Amino acid sequence: MIRFGDIFTLLQSQIGHGLLYDVVQVIITVSPIILAIILFMLFAPLWVNYVRSSFIYSLKYTLLEIKLPKEMSKSPLAMEVFLGSLHNTSDGSNFAQFWKGEIRPQYSLEIVSVEGVVKFFIRTEDRRKNNLMSALYSQFPGIEVHEVPDYTFGVRFDPEETKIWGAEFKFTKADPYPIKTYIDYGLDKDPKEEFKVDPMVPMIEFLGSVGYNQQVWVQYIIKGHKDDQRKPGYWLKKTDLWKDESKKLVNEIMARDPKTKIAGKKDKESGRVTPPTLSQGEKDIVEALDRSITKLPFDVGIRALYIGKKDFFDKVMGVGGILSSFKHFGSENLNGIKPNGDKWSAKFSGNPWEDYKKMRAI
Repeated sequence: MIRFGDIFTLLQSQIGHGLLYDVVQVIITVSPIILAIILFMLFAPLWVNYVRSSFIYSLKYTLLEIKLPKEMSKSPLAMEVFLGSLHNTSDGSNFAQFWKGEIRPQYSLEIVSVEGVVKFFIRTEDRRKNNLMSALYSQFPGIEVHEVPDYTFGVRFDPEETKIWGAEFKFTKADPYPIKTYIDYGLDKDPKEEFKVDPMVPMIEFLGSVGYNQQVWVQYIIKGHKDDQRKPGYWLKKTDLWKDESKKLVNEIMARDPKTKIAGKKDKESGRVTPPTLSQGEKDIVEALDRSITKLPFDVGIRALYIGKKDFFDKVMGVGGILSSFKHFGSENLNGIKPNGDKWSAKFSGNPWEDYKKMRAI
């Protein structure tokens, strides 16, 4: 039986006492540096998470209510221009991110129905509200914007009296596939009023039909999308995976060479390229993908709540209405939105502050 000591003795005799001694001394000398690197790799993510959480909780938010005039003649492009002003991908320097926990600015666009009264809100950092209001007025001069109390504090959840349904939404297809926009509905061409098809109207009509002792909250949380993802196969090189996947899909549909951009199949013998034959659906996908990557992209989270007293809670009307409101933005070829699970009132405690924080976390 060979013992470890015998192996060490044999190794020592082969290498020589002086060389082995030097190797051990080098390891002992650099061990604090190696240990520091290991500890940094282990605890740096925890530190970043701590300072980022501390920074987020230090931010002061304000809620702005937007009151629309009776007549609004602006094109949806005006809203796109306004949203473009919110596209801020700056999250500070690497130093600011690591030591202060700075993050990209986030906004919450909210549509709320309180017993059929529909209201529009934007939740933003207090320090950014003036710039946001200026951008709104520049595109919609006839609107009114007021700072208001948080409407969520007006709801006290009592599991004996109230029921809540809530859900987050996810895409029905891969992220690069865009949803249908106002361009797909022809609203970029400014058609006559009788020919307009506004996909937002079904949602507004549904929210306006919400009955007594019921509320519906719809929330879009947005922040500017940043091309800071690690490129596959590289350690330090950054890329935009969303754009990369979009271009890859276009190349696959069109049978296009990613480098030469020549579409079609090439005959090995003659060298001739046969152009691809695309169906109308495939053409629509390619057009939508190409158009999508030219826009200012946002990372978006969508969630909704339906709240009602037990005697008035109508799952068919409330939940069905919420789900139906999003169907107009999807199609068989493009993307759609569906609930990513749901949460019911049994998960709430009845304590107003705790219930509020849980509802905000859905």
